Amino acid sequence: MTAELVRGQNHPLSQSRLEIRISAGTPVAAAAALGDENGRIHGTEWVAHPGAPVQPGLEVSRQAAADHRLAVDLDAMTDAVHRVSVLLALPAANAGAGPARFGSVAAPFVAVTGLDGTEVASYTITGLNLESAVVALELYRRQGAWKVRAVGQGYAGGLAELFADQGLSEAAQLAAGIDEAVAKGLVRSVQAPPPRTPEGDRSRQAAAPAVGPDQGAAPQGAPGPVPPAYGGQPAGGQGQGGPQPPYGGATDPHAPSGGPVDYSHPRRQTSAPPPPPAAPPAQPGQPSRPVAGDATGWSMEERLYNQVWGMFEDLARTAAAYRSAVDFAESRMDKELEQALSDPRSRIGGQGDAAREAARARYTQLVDQARASLDRDLDQLAAESEVVEPALPPAFARWDNPCWHAYRVPMEIPMALRLGNLRLPEAESIRIPMLLRLPLERGLWIDSGRTESLDGSFTDSHDMRRLAMDTAVAHAARLLAVYPAGEFTVHVVDPAGSGAQALAPLTQTGVLAGPPAQGAAGVTEVLARLTQRVDLVQMALRGGAPDALPPGFDTSQQLLIVNDFPHGFDDRAVNQLRYLVDEGPSVGVHLMMVADREESAGYGPLLDPLWRSLLRLTAVPDDHLADPWVGHAWTYEPPSVPPGSEVLRQVLTQVAEARRTWNR
Repeated sequence: MTAELVRGQNHPLSQSRLEIRISAGTPVAAAAALGDENGRIHGTEWVAHPGAPVQPGLEVSRQAAADHRLAVDLDAMTDAVHRVSVLLALPAANAGAGPARFGSVAAPFVAVTGLDGTEVASYTITGLNLESAVVALELYRRQGAWKVRAVGQGYAGGLAELFADQGLSEAAQLAAGIDEAVAKGLVRSVQAPPPRTPEGDRSRQAAAPAVGPDQGAAPQGAPGPVPPAYGGQPAGGQGQGGPQPPYGGATDPHAPSGGPVDYSHPRRQTSAPPPPPAAPPAQPGQPSRPVAGDATGWSMEERLYNQVWGMFEDLARTAAAYRSAVDFAESRMDKELEQALSDPRSRIGGQGDAAREAARARYTQLVDQARASLDRDLDQLAAESEVVEPALPPAFARWDNPCWHAYRVPMEIPMALRLGNLRLPEAESIRIPMLLRLPLERGLWIDSGRTESLDGSFTDSHDMRRLAMDTAVAHAARLLAVYPAGEFTVHVVDPAGSGAQALAPLTQTGVLAGPPAQGAAGVTEVLARLTQRVDLVQMALRGGAPDALPPGFDTSQQLLIVNDFPHGFDDRAVNQLRYLVDEGPSVGVHLMMVADREESAGYGPLLDPLWRSLLRLTAVPDDHLADPWVGHAWTYEPPSVPPGSEVLRQVLTQVAEARRTWNR
């Protein structure tokens, strides 16, 4: 039986290796602090946080996210550790994203589970208001046994106040370091996937995880093969506990007011998911044949989502293992050559030549072994990709996937959206879909700057602007296609009208909320309308009266595409853009900017928070994204519609027709 804890209640723990599962409904940073028998933290090395995610017996997420899984091994704790405090913090104050206090978001839910997913104890943290950091729960040692206690102690002063309250002298410095690590993670990282189950979800197991360059060696006494904690969102959302509430966790504005508050978390499960499909039996000595959807999940969509991110993780780790092996071979050869040449008597003659040849031969042997292991894993990944890609639903599929020919406007929002492909130099032929969870938690920046693509072709500024707008239209069309009719609205600001040709699929099919706004007056009108919308929803939610919105208020998600920035924007318009980026996502208003960063540098630091809050994508292949495990530089490839294909217009035509029917 699961213990449903209330504040102050405790429960015994019968297992030493555990997971702490966190579901907050909005991005939060997760950390864990080790304390002595008095609860005092002895130094920054006693805290696992996004900037230093691994401590003895602990591993936490590297990024801020709505969902986390933290790995804990109580047996690996030193005798000096008597308490493990699980900490949550909103990154808004310094990272520039999301709400600034827990009172404005859904009550966070925290659960302690075994490695098999069995829930031991859970706690919904209610009663928070102005707090931006909270001690969610603590694991503590009492008379040789471990227990869990629900704490729920919040701090309006954030992590600095929290750490100071626990006796840490470097509280302010550590809090600033965590904020910086979270901000960097929001800028650089591909949205992290859900954790893998300890026994492996899929028919194929990857090579042993390699330690990446940004991780260093695992600390002595750290947990064994516990699943790593990623900063991403575990599968959830649609199909799990009903649809997500609008405005990023707020209550439904059409729901009746009054009555008791329901503190049950929308992502909690009450029954076990159905088992994944079994893989066909493999021939003796051969790897098992891959099957689409063989990851765990509550639906085929969720299984495919988890499988795609499992492939992403496997490719990252097998490439890291290969690179690590090559680096080791090189360092070993250098050391052997140095030893051979250190003796003047062996620098010349047959003895020196033989030593050099032997060192190079050992290097070649090690590299060949590493390459053979890599090729074996890549062959299995390629086989898996061949069966997974055709099985993907429209939200996850490429534009050339046949599933678009049978497209129908959906009735529910999918779990995620495909933004393009990711690949590594070691596996040029393998493309991993880049999936972004829905609803959007931050906007997109499509870079239109003059650049040289990775294939060596130079793209001038005119071509880049055209390609960037084509990419933005493809992303907007995908968003419109995967949302139910009437639940996603797109606005366009095109001050000089330079994007008219690229915008034709949107304008000619009638899916836009109105004609693209042009000129300074058009920019001012659209920004004022969306800013007012954000203000109205925020006031209604803060006042506890979401049903007090004006009659006929459009509750759909809103996307604003801004082309050719900063042309047509004055200082007031720029400040309104920043306001929409900071406050819009929590109330369903999102931004997609098509801009050249260098060209916009004239605004100076005024725009820095805006750029940091947006996910940068490119119109040509570029290696600017990093994974959350080993920090590989992944090549991002934007989505492309096959030349001459009418699939985009056909899909948008269906969306427009469904929208007209919905409005009748």
